[in-house]
Amino acid sequence: MTAISSSTSDASLASLDLGIGGMTCASCVGRVERALQRVPGVQTATVNLATESARVVFTPSEQAQAQIRRAVRDAGYEPRTREASAVAQASPWTGFAPVALSMALSLPLVLPMVAELFGRHWMLPAWLQFMLATPVQFGLGARFYKAGWHALRAGTGNMDLLVAIGTSAGWGLSMWLWLASGSQHLYFEASAVVIALVLLGKWLEARAKYQTTAAIRALQALRPEVAHVLQAGDQEADLPLTEVLVGDRLVVRPGERVPADGTIEQGLTHIDESMLTGEPLPVSKGVGARVTGGSINAEGRFVMHAQAVGGETVLAQIIRLVEDAQAAKAPIQRLVDQVAAVFVPVVIVIAAITFAGWWLSGAAVESALIHAVAVLVIACPCALGLATPAAIMAGTGVAARHGILIQDAQALEIAHRVDTVVFDKTGTLTVGQPRLVAFVAAPGCDETEQLGMAASLQSGSEHPLARAVQAAARERGLKVPSPEGLRAVAGRGTEGEVGVRSYRIGSLRWMQELGVDTAPLASEVLRLQPQGATLSMMVEATTEGLVLRALMAFADEPKPEAREALATLRARGLRLGMISGDNRAAALAMGVRLGLREDEVMAEVLPGDKAARVAALRAGGHVVAMVGDGVNDAPALAAADVGLAMATGTDVAMHAAGITLMRGDVRLVAGALDISRRTVRKIRQNLFWAFAYNVAGIPLAALGYLNPVVAGAAMALSSVSVMTNALLLRRWREVPPVSAAPSAPHSVG
Repeated sequence: MTAISSSTSDASLASLDLGIGGMTCASCVGRVERALQRVPGVQTATVNLATESARVVFTPSEQAQAQIRRAVRDAGYEPRTREASAVAQASPWTGFAPVALSMALSLPLVLPMVAELFGRHWMLPAWLQFMLATPVQFGLGARFYKAGWHALRAGTGNMDLLVAIGTSAGWGLSMWLWLASGSQHLYFEASAVVIALVLLGKWLEARAKYQTTAAIRALQALRPEVAHVLQAGDQEADLPLTEVLVGDRLVVRPGERVPADGTIEQGLTHIDESMLTGEPLPVSKGVGARVTGGSINAEGRFVMHAQAVGGETVLAQIIRLVEDAQAAKAPIQRLVDQVAAVFVPVVIVIAAITFAGWWLSGAAVESALIHAVAVLVIACPCALGLATPAAIMAGTGVAARHGILIQDAQALEIAHRVDTVVFDKTGTLTVGQPRLVAFVAAPGCDETEQLGMAASLQSGSEHPLARAVQAAARERGLKVPSPEGLRAVAGRGTEGEVGVRSYRIGSLRWMQELGVDTAPLASEVLRLQPQGATLSMMVEATTEGLVLRALMAFADEPKPEAREALATLRARGLRLGMISGDNRAAALAMGVRLGLREDEVMAEVLPGDKAARVAALRAGGHVVAMVGDGVNDAPALAAADVGLAMATGTDVAMHAAGITLMRGDVRLVAGALDISRRTVRKIRQNLFWAFAYNVAGIPLAALGYLNPVVAGAAMALSSVSVMTNALLLRRWREVPPVSAAPSAPHSVG
């Protein structure tokens, strides 16, 4: 079925992914988009030549999808389901038969031209030339007439129209010369060979497109076809993957792929997640550990509990993100679309001027016509339409293979201009699992009792510091009383009641705002802060006001690769920054361990203020990338020019970011920026060559330096060279790390 969803910014809208058959050039893209945008209820329509697909955002109605498909068909193209489009490119050799037949019929027509190079002058009989060329012209070339006629009816032009007009002129001229004068020197070879070369070029394009979608096919191949489901009496039943339900207990044997997302109930094993995260080493998994559908069970048999199946699995979401990115249109493509909209009509005018100019200057009609045909053939804008999407498909594909999910083309295009990278601290540069390293009860208070109270207050929170308090209480075997009326105070802490007593637990800043007397533990604060600890306090509301009960110190460890990742970015001339809600002493201590300078650390920043800090950097003229993982990072990720989210973090952060790093390795930040830089470079190279072929080729053809056969070869070569250049991105490897962090002239203030 056609992919349809409502994952748009407006819940009242739906999006439809549709395959489009029959598109050949950039002009076709504009024509389909205009046809779709005229459908009532359609908000936006984006068409991609490289993927031969369209994404339509529309207001749902009973006939909306039918109207959208009808609009595509009325424009002269074939609406397909996404699955049908995938089947159409099921093999790199699909569609080669017409190419082989056209070349076999055209080869005898070319042989006399080759013989002339060796001083042999002979020509096939006119009737034989006619018999060879006509099936190519009107049989194998029928697709050009059909698509060209639809373009004319729509009042536009495309590559097919240029080929149809040009080759028909060559074939018609040959018929006229043969029937009118009996000449054997005809131009049948020009029309037949041009069609053969165009078909060859389109087949090579399709073969290259097949390679650019290798990442999608590799991800789709990770889905096993069958799952071993445990039924009543622990009997195993092999069921198709599509029949697996949430809650099923599944058996995964050694060497098999995990069929769904879930948790391990029985068994120990190592899981190879390399195709999903880019992490080369298998990861040890035991009871309670999460496993991801598509990963490989490297050794032991285990039983798992399915928690996400079908389109809700991580693998399905990754495939969807990569498909979305490859189908998206980069901002630079708008310029190409504007050029393509007027390109074909201008070329037809130039061809008419070429014919008139040669004829009026005294050239024979047949000579003038052949020069005009050469102009029409070499000017086909195939490469122009492929230049940008081919590079984006290759770039997003290689990124996905290395654990970098680029969710939209705009992020890919902007990332190469980033000059400032700002990191959230906890969970991004650090492990994100802080430990309670000190718990100091206020004078006169029992430490065990107060730790139990603190754990009770934190029992309703998933904050890393709250989990650390709960873990410390469990380690001591404390009985934690049940709290009541827990309330989170954004950016500050938690308040609630334990029995008849009311408590508040949170940051030192909150305590200062509440006017708490912290003097009883001031010496401990002065001792712990310089060590880089994150400090919190707990107070009790009494008839005498808020009374200090305990001081807690938390410590987190930097990720092993974080310092190296920052050094690599600094070596590339990027500004660095770290945002933290910790007190300044703690944040600076962590910054020193990460190789950051004092002026690169932004401390005591409330979650709601992170976005404002990022916006301030942008207002200062910087192009900012924000890297984060938590819910409170989502506004900052959205406020940055490019947001990069850790997949080890929250879904909210990933939805707010344009790029997701699948294995939570901050070294991938440099990789994402490098892929963006190389992809944009390929886009520019492709556009240069696409325009250069036409800018140089049209005048040469108009002046008579190119015959139609050479023009057809050059036109086919332009498309193939663009696709081949884009495919070079598949050779990308991760940026070599920098072991030391040199001093840098730039900083974030």
